[in-house]
Amino acid sequence: MKSFIKRLVLAFAFLCVNTLYAQHSKMDLFINQLMAKMTLEEKLGQLNLPSSGDIVTGSAESSDIAKKIVAGKVGGLFNIKSVAKIKEVQKLAVEKSRLKIPLMFGMDVIHGYETLFPIPLGMSATWDMHLIERSARIAANEATADGINWTFSPMVDVSRDPRWGRISEGNGEDAFLGAQIAKAMVKGYQGDDLSKNNTLLSCVKHYALYGASEAGRDYGTTDMSRVRMFNEYMLPYKAAVEAGVGSVMASFNEIDGLPAHGNKWLLTDVLKKQWGFKGLLVSDYTGVNEMIAHGVGDLKTVSALSMNAGLDMDMVGEGFLTTLGESVKDKKVSIARINEACRKVLEAKYKLGLFDDPFRYINENRAKTEIFSETNRKEARSIAAQSFVLLKNANKTLPLKKSGSIALIGPLADNKENMGGTWSVAANLSKATSLLQAFRETIGDKVAIHYAKGSNLHEDAKFEERAGMFGKSLKRDNRTDEQLLNEALEAAAKSDVIVVAGGESAEMTGEASSRAQIDIPSVQKNLIKALLKTGKPVVLVLFTGRPLTLNWENENIPAILNVWFPGSEGPYAIADVLFGDVNPSGKLTATFPQHVGQVPLFYNHKNTGRPLRGPWFQKFQSNYLDVSNEPLYPFGYGLSYTNFSYGNVELSTTKAKGNQTVTASVMLTNSGLYQGKETVQLYIRDLVGSSTRPVLELKGFQKVSLAPGESKKVSFTITPEDLKFYNYDLKFDWESGDFDIFIGTDAQTLKSARLNWNK
Repeated sequence: MKSFIKRLVLAFAFLCVNTLYAQHSKMDLFINQLMAKMTLEEKLGQLNLPSSGDIVTGSAESSDIAKKIVAGKVGGLFNIKSVAKIKEVQKLAVEKSRLKIPLMFGMDVIHGYETLFPIPLGMSATWDMHLIERSARIAANEATADGINWTFSPMVDVSRDPRWGRISEGNGEDAFLGAQIAKAMVKGYQGDDLSKNNTLLSCVKHYALYGASEAGRDYGTTDMSRVRMFNEYMLPYKAAVEAGVGSVMASFNEIDGLPAHGNKWLLTDVLKKQWGFKGLLVSDYTGVNEMIAHGVGDLKTVSALSMNAGLDMDMVGEGFLTTLGESVKDKKVSIARINEACRKVLEAKYKLGLFDDPFRYINENRAKTEIFSETNRKEARSIAAQSFVLLKNANKTLPLKKSGSIALIGPLADNKENMGGTWSVAANLSKATSLLQAFRETIGDKVAIHYAKGSNLHEDAKFEERAGMFGKSLKRDNRTDEQLLNEALEAAAKSDVIVVAGGESAEMTGEASSRAQIDIPSVQKNLIKALLKTGKPVVLVLFTGRPLTLNWENENIPAILNVWFPGSEGPYAIADVLFGDVNPSGKLTATFPQHVGQVPLFYNHKNTGRPLRGPWFQKFQSNYLDVSNEPLYPFGYGLSYTNFSYGNVELSTTKAKGNQTVTASVMLTNSGLYQGKETVQLYIRDLVGSSTRPVLELKGFQKVSLAPGESKKVSFTITPEDLKFYNYDLKFDWESGDFDIFIGTDAQTLKSARLNWNK
């Protein structure tokens, strides 16, 4: 029987391999035949990815971009929206160009399409890979219903600098967690079959190290050792490749003195050769051209450099289209490299099924019924509620009672345009909902709601204008600060409790939205101070796309709920959490510092030779004169309306050898009064290594739901893979020795046991 089963398994495996080989052989044959017909100019055209520009439904044929499409000089378009426009443009390609090669259509579908989910930093705070994959699946379903088949997501750049605006687009400071999220997002977008009309070609970005740019400014230099690079930053990109991501986007920054777009070691040696990436490698927006400003050369030089480095497709810049023909003649670029790049573009189109049916993603009925549907909105509301992080809840201020009266105050209380956050390019802001509207709809029949704006977002009108771009106006109120404040105090006087909706606007984070100061604007802080003087309970509903410095707020405000930018259904989710229908369970994935001067501040740092021992301050030890080393809120932190208690860490053995596995367990108990979810976190410290090792490294996590009084044993399986790191010679391996195994609720609140493990 065993022999029969073995033969059956081998036969099935052989069939799968043969089927896969046949599919690839069929694709290769098709592309070989197509490329044999293509001129050099047509091949370069496939490498060109312009923006949709001036296309208007009904007049696409007369647009400038249309002439290039008909001439075979465009491989795809991005940020064009609606099936009507896309259908019109695709017809130009497949009916009027010489070889009738279909176009790909890309868009920045970052955290949803029209149904928006929390910003990626908020999504990461769920610590729930199923929810994250679901958000990507729903986004893919909506985008493809509108004709899109390529998304420039996920963004997996590890960042430890909250000054950087694009920290909002990533998954925080930890590479291990970022890798799990990368895999979930790729799976959600691409599914199991890219040729299905509801799957998207995914694009992991920004490769590589973009989140470590100097001073937290966009497009800046990145410079680090390769030991740090591989141990602390590269894992999420590699995980996406291993998950089968279809495309990779190069980053704006330089690495080792060479911009990523022209860095052959990065793009070819590591990505393609070491990691085995077989997909499409695309530039960022004018990323090739921007190497000119880096001082690398003129457009012809940098285009050739990028092509030879391994880049396949040029977004917007058109350096490939306009210069590579000459570079081939000059023998600066080989025709073989051009052919390879062209093949990657054609393979992506083939896998998407576009050669079988160029209009497979264009379906007016799907566009009418599957975008911003009630089902999708309901799921977005549920997911948003699970991303919120309860930062403080003194005196059990939350949840609020569904009775009495509430003052809803703040510059974001009645602003629907900012709820979705940055990079919500496909959103229909006319369908958005404000927090005030959500309150009225959900508890307005039970609670008297008294609204006042209270203050503008920022004391500086010019700053507020910069913070309200892309249709996300804050609707600045031209009354004086005193008039706005007095109105707020009147609302507070009539109310039992005060809810303040404040913090950042959506466009205070995102691309080119770096901040030197990461606190709440002073005009908002003055409003909160005045409201606190009323003596009534105050709850801060904090909107933010980054960790902020909240020392004063933490010391003075009874309750703080961080809601990030929660998406199109976020306001309803906020009401669900504030009034106790949902117990908050989010946990931070990026450390909140006490002061911006501590940045970069992250949990998995290394020790110095003089670590701080004992209380702060100690002379001739590693600390500051004016602030302690500790964060305000550590990585992994997040409160609940209930309480969880942890037992001691138990190991299946304290001495392990070779490739055996070790189980680490802890008893978790819900000792509070509410049903709740707790993310149990596993960390390991390698106490001695041939290269210095971090004080902690996240190696596992589980989100557990418990009823009041319920206990559950939570177990993690540890293998030698969890002990591996890149040593000084960049060999990925583990070393014998002692390891501390930690389990707890965040990176500072942990229980531990010691394990000795020998090879």
